Amino acid sequence: MTPFLSPYRHDFIRVASCVPPGTVADPGFAVVETLALVRQGDAERVALMVFPELGISSYAIDDLLFQDALLDAVQAAIAKLAAESADLFPAFVVGAPLRIGGLLFNCAVAIHRGRILGVVPKTYLPNYREFYEERHCTSGAGQVGQTIRLAGQDTPFGVDLLFRSVGSAPFTFHIEICEDVWVPLPPSTYGAMAGAEILLNLSASNITIGKAETRRSLCGSQSARAIAAYAYSAAGPGESTTDLAWDGQAAIFENGVLLAETERFPRGATMAVADIDVGRIRQERMRTGTFADCVRATPVMFRISPFILEAPGETLALRRTVARFPYVPDDAARLAQDCYEAYNIQVQGLTKRIVAARAQRLVIGISGGLDSTQALLVAVRAMDRLGRARSDIMAYTLPGFATTDGTKSNAWALMRALGVTAGEIDIRPAARMMLADIGHPYADGAKQYDITFENVQAGLRTDYLFRLANHHNGLVVGTGDLSELGLGWCTYGVGDHMSHYNVNASVSKTLIQHLIRFVASNGELGGDASDILLSILATEISPELVPPDASGAIQSTEATVGPYPLQDFNLYYTTRYGFRPSKIAYLAYCAWNDAEAGAWPPNTPDDRRIGYDLATIRKWLRSFLHRFFATSQFKRSVAPNGPKISSGGSLSPRGDWRAPSDGSATVWIAELDANVPEKI
Repeated sequence: MTPFLSPYRHDFIRVASCVPPGTVADPGFAVVETLALVRQGDAERVALMVFPELGISSYAIDDLLFQDALLDAVQAAIAKLAAESADLFPAFVVGAPLRIGGLLFNCAVAIHRGRILGVVPKTYLPNYREFYEERHCTSGAGQVGQTIRLAGQDTPFGVDLLFRSVGSAPFTFHIEICEDVWVPLPPSTYGAMAGAEILLNLSASNITIGKAETRRSLCGSQSARAIAAYAYSAAGPGESTTDLAWDGQAAIFENGVLLAETERFPRGATMAVADIDVGRIRQERMRTGTFADCVRATPVMFRISPFILEAPGETLALRRTVARFPYVPDDAARLAQDCYEAYNIQVQGLTKRIVAARAQRLVIGISGGLDSTQALLVAVRAMDRLGRARSDIMAYTLPGFATTDGTKSNAWALMRALGVTAGEIDIRPAARMMLADIGHPYADGAKQYDITFENVQAGLRTDYLFRLANHHNGLVVGTGDLSELGLGWCTYGVGDHMSHYNVNASVSKTLIQHLIRFVASNGELGGDASDILLSILATEISPELVPPDASGAIQSTEATVGPYPLQDFNLYYTTRYGFRPSKIAYLAYCAWNDAEAGAWPPNTPDDRRIGYDLATIRKWLRSFLHRFFATSQFKRSVAPNGPKISSGGSLSPRGDWRAPSDGSATVWIAELDANVPEKI
């Protein structure tokens, strides 16, 4: 079996976009350089490699394409490439001019282990500005269902070809050539609808100022539209520069995201390598109903050229970046943009609810923790946008049996700094009365800090807030976040589970930390408020419902439900992509096993370095699966309204996530236990 630490075991296929050096009209030189890169791909266990358009002959050779000596040499080069690669791992695709049926075609030739899998002709031949391809070649349009003889082999020829690995590393790829992706309806669109997860483009696009970004746009948008990977290779050094120049741009995209790109204008051979998540592509296509609608509306007929590519049997490092914080972008500029948009989405949602409900006040409980701080910041912005006084926000701290001086003082400092109407209601007398009324041992002096003891406090806080809202014609603003809802870390019907409108409903804990840091860093609230926000960020995450133990340690949320960075990671890949637990564990290991990979929170000067070994990842993923699938859906099924913030999803029963309240985690835990080792 492929080892756990191999991308091929988890639906990844390694792809390379290659740019070999060239020499004008010298197929022998092209064979040597192409094979050198294929051998490199073999060493790196690359499954699929794409080379530039007409790379075997060179592209910019004009009427030399009509020379029999050159075309004969091209055919001999194809035969040599097949023979010399018979013992090599990768499937690869090269560009060559081929005479077929008395016509000349600009072709892509697919080869694997000595076998020519098929030949695909270029459909759209540019014949404008610097391009004169119609002078030499015939369009492949309409060329379907044919078989030709090439290099002593019978091989399929036509624009109706898909190439499918039927080995233990299954994937399907489609080929188009250069101009094909620049037209309104690229051939790869049909290839994707017919089942190709990986789309290849052999290009000889010459470079002009600004053209590289246009190529990125085209290839990236095609990969997003087709829900596919798109690997692009353009001609580089060695092409004729009589009237044109070449930059050797090679890049790989997946679902609109650039995974890898070569340095442009290379002096020698280069290639971009990335592991394509074909499992994710299949998941996205399955859940995107409009993709299937297009398939039904536009029936396409392709022939399948099968080949056997077996997954490598050794451990391999993953050749792509796995973000530690999928809800939080690593790029600082993108993070700032996301924070700006998140706040505005939250504020827009709350302002609409205030106006629709004709509410005179907002009522919110402030604990001095992350979630209530974020909700209060949103409430303040909403009132500012409506031109209402901040004093119309009624914010309360509601200290209980375990409230610390630090969180209480932070709550008061924040309320004062923001200029809201601040108040305090000590819930302990009412809690003692309720505990006595229900016969709880605490009323008789016993230190029984059980779930009843905790929920009496949580419930009373909610009761006070809702009754205050009744009394002042107000709305209770919810504070519970996406991470807590995913883990079921909320008391049913009270506390951070229930409100009139929950602005944090689809905001993860890791993102909330950055939203607060965003406000603290931009200084819009003034220096004092920024210092308070930083103090809140540095506070241990705790519900503060149980008094400190004998050592003085306070109740820790993450000690009970797991580290939020890991649990947010698990939540994202479970709900956004539906990945099996073993794949989530593998991705988490790739992201988190290096303790020196980055600080938490990211983009901060924090000196603490965090890493998790596989045993820790497995432990908390198992806990997550039990909590998410078996014990907490009934809480999500009745969650209050709140705006969806990101493509990472929400858990609203009216939106992204709909599931039975009486589900079981058996299947997911069994898959984890069977496929994830205790340690590496």
